[in-house]
Amino acid sequence: MKSGMKRISLVVRRSLCWLFLCGLLVACVPAPTHSVVTSTSTQSVPIAQYRGHTSTVFASVWSPDGKWIASGGNDSTVQVWDARTGHRLVLYSGHTGTVYTLAWSPDGTRIASGSDDSTVQIWNAATGHLLLTYTGHTAGVRSLSWSLDGTRIASGGNDNTIQIWNVATGQRLLTYTGHLGSVFSVAWSPDGTRIASGGNDSTVQVWSAITGHRVVVYHGHSAGVRAVSWSPDGKLIASASQDGTTQVWDATSGRHLLTYQGQEGPLWTVAWSPNGSCLASGSGNTSDIKPNETIQVWNALTGQMLKSYPVLPSPNTGSLDGTFSLSWSPQGAWLASGGADTLVHLWHVSLATALC
Repeated sequence: MKSGMKRISLVVRRSLCWLFLCGLLVACVPAPTHSVVTSTSTQSVPIAQYRGHTSTVFASVWSPDGKWIASGGNDSTVQVWDARTGHRLVLYSGHTGTVYTLAWSPDGTRIASGSDDSTVQIWNAATGHLLLTYTGHTAGVRSLSWSLDGTRIASGGNDNTIQIWNVATGQRLLTYTGHLGSVFSVAWSPDGTRIASGGNDSTVQVWSAITGHRVVVYHGHSAGVRAVSWSPDGKLIASASQDGTTQVWDATSGRHLLTYQGQEGPLWTVAWSPNGSCLASGSGNTSDIKPNETIQVWNALTGQMLKSYPVLPSPNTGSLDGTFSLSWSPQGAWLASGGADTLVHLWHVSLATALC
């Protein structure tokens, strides 16, 4: 009897290991030092939830190699997580205000964090050691994007400017002043020649990263643009707005191609899948939000909704305050999200659709 039980136990252990190898992140891992909830469900629930922040999570970003996730939020901290185990590896508390935005260096060794304290800080991703503080903005920093060669950062803020500066020295190289309101999102084009920016003036603007010359202005939104995302081939841009729409348009001509209106309330974030076939968008912060529709994954060419994921109530207010950040894993199988429930969620998108 004991021999039989041992064989059964061995089979169970092997089965659990096989589940992990299939990418479910639920077994054969050491117990995390900080709270992580895991699930094997293929339904609309997160596979894992990382508990470390004490307030709203505004940024959740995968490392270039897909091994780590960095998150930042209203508690003024940046936390780095092992994406496989849920262990918190680094707790960075160098800011004195809300951390709105994070960006990994292309080589994955450094993280840039932008805060309501008007600074951008660059620090070692493995140790949390501060390397440089940039103080060129006169108001909160809302968005960051690292150049492909790792030498420059573009930062956008509540001072209505976008600034490009040298990562090694902190020297400002260019200031773009085309927006008439806060700049909520900046994104370097895949070829490194252009920058797209979205602002509270309801516009998306594309301009040269070298000269600052404006190439195109998109006026399709009727409220503030909270996020912009380039397609991997650099031909299209997706923009998410407080007008409740995500729009896709030609990055060169500004021609409108598609409007997605499948979600309730304002849109806070949008992200293109690595293979260019899907878009993920996050909404919320309205009494009309439907809990099962705060995150949606949809076909980038047709607008067909492929999968929706729920939001959890805020532990502070009990309201469905929505999702403020989304990031695809480099392989495109996973989404990381952050929102008002203080958690970082992992969603296994490849279980729901093979398109992405």
